Amino acid sequence: MKSAKNRPIGIFDSGVGGLTVAKSVRKKLPNEDIIYFGDTARVPYGNKGKDTIIRFSREIMDFLVKKKVKLVVVACNTASSFSLKELKKSYKVPVVGVISPGMREAVKRTKTGRIGVIGTTSTISSGAYNKELKRIAKKPYKIYSKDCPLFVPLVENKFSNDRIAYEVAEKYLGELKKRKIDSLILGCTHYPILKKVIQKVMKHTNLIDSSVAVAEEVKKVLKKEKIESPKRKGKLSCFVSDDVDNFRSISGIFLKERTSVKKVVL
Repeated sequence: MKSAKNRPIGIFDSGVGGLTVAKSVRKKLPNEDIIYFGDTARVPYGNKGKDTIIRFSREIMDFLVKKKVKLVVVACNTASSFSLKELKKSYKVPVVGVISPGMREAVKRTKTGRIGVIGTTSTISSGAYNKELKRIAKKPYKIYSKDCPLFVPLVENKFSNDRIAYEVAEKYLGELKKRKIDSLILGCTHYPILKKVIQKVMKHTNLIDSSVAVAEEVKKVLKKEKIESPKRKGKLSCFVSDDVDNFRSISGIFLKERTSVKKVVL
């Protein structure tokens, strides 16, 4: 039987966006094997209901558990918002979400206590970041949220450095600028690809890339559970529920490298 230390880390998302998390985890933990699952047949999750998202998340967890993963990262902000609690309760492997690490990083970096969050419509309407802030905050903070549904298609259609992306960002982020926030959580795994454009609009604002905070959290959990991989070079394997060619094409935006991609039916 494969030693827990030698087992892979599982990462899943509704599509390709979670590759920003996979990239950060690989950078922080280069010895670890990673199995990534993108639910490309059912993307996006941002416009679906809670029960549907929980069902999808459980189906993906079952697939990853069969692959003998030692830890799972729910890289999708929408899935983290709705299903993380259920997954932690139902599965024996450690499960890490993206909401808590991102929120903790924002609290650490804010000087004014005025924090912004941008994400999909479902993530923002779930109030997950507000709930997490109340859970961890030791002093009062102000949190301002804005859903940015066009950001994902802009990234996936390779408009991330286009004038169109800047105009959309200006439109979405205008009200957050008025709120004088000093830290902004990129509450969707696609949004780090738009970091340059967002920073151009939000000139003097700390941008919180949750993927970096998540990678640090994964490292802590592996160390605590004593399941860190021995010294060797890890590999990344990707699985999708549909459209291998499109995933492979778009994944280059996130990873800047080629990787193996296979289609599976859940």
